Amino acid sequence: MNTITSIAISGMNAATTRLGVSAHNVANAETPAFRRQQVVQETQAGGGVATRITRADTIGSDLAADAVQQMTALYSFKANLRTVQVEHDMLGSLLDLKA
Repeated sequence: MNTITSIAISGMNAATTRLGVSAHNVANAETPAFRRQQVVQETQAGGGVATRITRADTIGSDLAADAVQQMTALYSFKANLRTVQVEHDMLGSLLDLKA
């Protein structure tokens, strides 16, 4: 079983990937015959997530979907970061009690 920190870090990495793909899609929206990239996120057996990047089947951009992906990535990153911070605080408190 993975630690809470490693699970949260995999979530932050997934959010970073999602944000990068969205930025790539926005930057290339006006490129002729451009096919958007998409992030496929899968649960890992011991906890956490893995991501892979695929290409959309159709040609064209979807700026509204990319804006939503950027906001989703931001909130996901913040939530996972907060998980790491809470675990750090809890471990610190535990060490203070044992000392």
